[in-house]
Amino acid sequence: MVSSPTLLSLLCLSSLLLTWFLCVVAEEANLSNKIGQGYRLISIKNTPDGTLVGLLQVKQKNNIYGPDIALLRLYVKHESDNRLRVHITDAKKQRWEVPYDLLPREQPPGVKQNIEWSRMKKKNQISLSENSYSGSELVFSYTSDPFSFAVTRKSNGDTLFDSSSNELNTLVFKDQYLEISTKLPKHASLYGFGENTQPHGIKLYPSDPYTLYTTDVSAINLNTDLYGAHPVYMDLRNEGDKPYTHGVLLLNSNGMDVFYRGTSLTYKVIGGVLDFYFFAGPTPLNVVDQYTSLIGRPAPMPYWAFGFHQCRWGYHNLSVVEDVVENYKKAKIPLDVIWNDDDHMDGHKDFTLNPINYPHSKLLDFLDRIHSIGMKYIVIIDPGIAVNSSYGVYQRGMANDVFIKYEGEPFLAQVWPGAVYFPDFLNPKTVSWWVDEIRRFHELVPVDGLWIDMNEASNFCSGKCTIPKGKMCPSGTAPGWICCLDCKNITSTRWDEPPYKINASGLQAPIGFKTIATSATHYNGVLEYDAHSIYGFSQSIATHKALQGLQGKRPFILSRSTYVGSGKYAAHWTGDNKGTWEDLRYSISTMLNFGIFGVPMVGSDICGFYPAPTEELCNRWIEVGAFYPFSRDHANFGSPRQELYQWESVAESARNALGMRYKLLPYLYTLNYEAHISGAPIARPLFFSFPTYTECYDLSSQFLLGSSLMISPVLEQGKTQVTALFPPGTWYSLFDFTQTIVSKDGNYVTLDAPLHVVNVHLYQNTILPMQQGGVISKDARMTPFSLIVTFPAGAAEGEAKGKLFLDDDELPDMKLGSGYSTYIDFHATVKEGNVKVWSEVQEGKFALDKGWVIDTIKVLGLNRNGALAKIEVDGEPLMDISNVQVSTTQHNYLFGQGDVGEILMVGLKGLNIPVGTNFAVTWNHL
Repeated sequence: MVSSPTLLSLLCLSSLLLTWFLCVVAEEANLSNKIGQGYRLISIKNTPDGTLVGLLQVKQKNNIYGPDIALLRLYVKHESDNRLRVHITDAKKQRWEVPYDLLPREQPPGVKQNIEWSRMKKKNQISLSENSYSGSELVFSYTSDPFSFAVTRKSNGDTLFDSSSNELNTLVFKDQYLEISTKLPKHASLYGFGENTQPHGIKLYPSDPYTLYTTDVSAINLNTDLYGAHPVYMDLRNEGDKPYTHGVLLLNSNGMDVFYRGTSLTYKVIGGVLDFYFFAGPTPLNVVDQYTSLIGRPAPMPYWAFGFHQCRWGYHNLSVVEDVVENYKKAKIPLDVIWNDDDHMDGHKDFTLNPINYPHSKLLDFLDRIHSIGMKYIVIIDPGIAVNSSYGVYQRGMANDVFIKYEGEPFLAQVWPGAVYFPDFLNPKTVSWWVDEIRRFHELVPVDGLWIDMNEASNFCSGKCTIPKGKMCPSGTAPGWICCLDCKNITSTRWDEPPYKINASGLQAPIGFKTIATSATHYNGVLEYDAHSIYGFSQSIATHKALQGLQGKRPFILSRSTYVGSGKYAAHWTGDNKGTWEDLRYSISTMLNFGIFGVPMVGSDICGFYPAPTEELCNRWIEVGAFYPFSRDHANFGSPRQELYQWESVAESARNALGMRYKLLPYLYTLNYEAHISGAPIARPLFFSFPTYTECYDLSSQFLLGSSLMISPVLEQGKTQVTALFPPGTWYSLFDFTQTIVSKDGNYVTLDAPLHVVNVHLYQNTILPMQQGGVISKDARMTPFSLIVTFPAGAAEGEAKGKLFLDDDELPDMKLGSGYSTYIDFHATVKEGNVKVWSEVQEGKFALDKGWVIDTIKVLGLNRNGALAKIEVDGEPLMDISNVQVSTTQHNYLFGQGDVGEILMVGLKGLNIPVGTNFAVTWNHL
């Protein structure tokens, strides 16, 4: 749903650039005025569990941004072989941290033990000169006065983090201002710190502002704190052609600015604690694995979620929705899920139906029809609950005392229904009430998932508000996003006007602007000031709990606001983007970032949310969006209709690109399984697979699905060619396997890309499972399989691998051993003219019961010399197997044949091999 235009008008790009310039100038000027002399380490010891604990004493107090906290506790622990934690907090007083029940993790000892540590016994005391603490791969070292610390990698001695500096502030720790910096080598490539729209691409750009504070600011705004807050980055370094990657998380939910200058990184945080986690890597996949092992593995998505989704804000009645479904069918464009924005609601109120435009009985009939063919239905819910004494959801919420408070009363705000209260998802009673409301609604309308929006939280008003007397609010004539409550600014507390102003909304807006007042309180007195950026995260957890309990099915939740750990519960779309070529390009960087953040199910509104896209842009956008992990067309009510069938040219591009997506569904679903068990992103930057190839480190115009499938789309108006980077190796066109590119050392290649064509290439050494596609995933899923095997062009020896995971995707758990899943490893080798393709099956019964078969195997890149001989399937000569067709086709080189010579694709069709049993296909290629 669209952000408030009044806010958007404040955030025009020219204002952003001016504000950014002023902020950078102010920041650089601030560097010459150090905030204090830091801290000195006064004692340190090892605890029985191998933890390092120390006390830090401030060297010289000052009142810049408030008084310093005099005594800090240092807590350092190697939590695993590849994860180090450095936790710094007030030694005498408990401070706000991300709640341990929301994000489960080891908890440092509390304040009572801090007092005991202040009387440390010599028995466990470590000499202050013994300044290192070593784990399996990471080493923590420190300097006592002024205190600083460094984290190094044991295997190569590289310094990953170093807080010592003569130019930057040393450690600063005040109640509402924390600052710490690290030095960086010039060759470090950094990725992360979101959510924001990064105009320079996925690689962090020095001097761009990175502010983390969840905000309802449209994604069209560049370098601005948007809907999510992810204070984590990945650092990739390549020295002597030996790449090493590590990750750094500052687990803190308070607002912060991060200043990246190329050779240093400075955090400026307005509360909480310094809770650093260091992940040793050394590969990008290792880092995401280690990161998600801490914050939670990504949620398993149902199979249908990888189909195509259609939505629009402005489907004003059910007949329009029915027409949309029918028109997709007529156009033969795949469609799995139809969505409603708030058009289905009665007066924009959650968990209601408009009795005129969405009559209950007719909606149920419609859902019966689409459910019978495998389609799904999802609706939106916003967190704001309408203040309406005749509204049952509100009545039950008031009776259970579930809302965020201000001065002892529910905090009043305005969103689409008018006056609203916000549920406090930190309150266990609120979670129970929310679960019950979703249950009640599901009994009314059997939706297949929920879309939680506006949960930054968004508020059309600011400050302390009351419902006006004597006038309607909203009036019904003015735009719904115009504040109509009677409001006054709240400036009386240090929580509403903190001493340090983060660059909120790109212009240092008050942190309570158009959201919940930061002096409002949650359960147990928790301040909105501290908990603001976890609001959407806490709502995702409550919503996931509700859906998981319904019919025992796997939840699907799409959330706009996210935080560290949100991927365990929800998918994400990138919010309100424009239908422009620039926004099409930006969507790739944002998608790739969220894979790093542990939220792999992500995509942008295809063709743009608003305003109207051109026909050409929509053609090109579906060619990208068909390969987003989450693929959905969504538009604003004020834009012309942009369903993919509205233009015949777009329909053709959609049939082409989505037709390929539906053939790739088994591959995408297997990537979903890998994400769930290891955190591996579904969509990845090229450097994940080619970390030694530095040319791809800042590439944001292409991306990988998994490790081997590369998408190289057209992202510029009027272009019918695309110049794509091909890392070293052999690449085969997915739309025509005979079209081959051999990139010896890595090359840019110009590819033809007419309007309806998107270039997708498969890398060598891969076995790709595919099916025959369809217009609904339920049907596509039951078609025969093909295995595409790729060897390096003309290689005398080669090895290829692939995977396939199949399960009952409606079950909440996604795992082997349940009796409702099958996992297959595929292998292939070529050596001295002998070719072998085989499988190793785990838990084969599920696949056998479903009747899935492998119909076709195609082996690409074989040396053309000689002929096929002695073809056998499971040791049986092919001549004894009826209906199997053997074909050979010569590859065509689009680039880089060199001295490779002619190569051949061999196809076997009609095999009818059960997926759930081990098989082996062999032949001699003499």
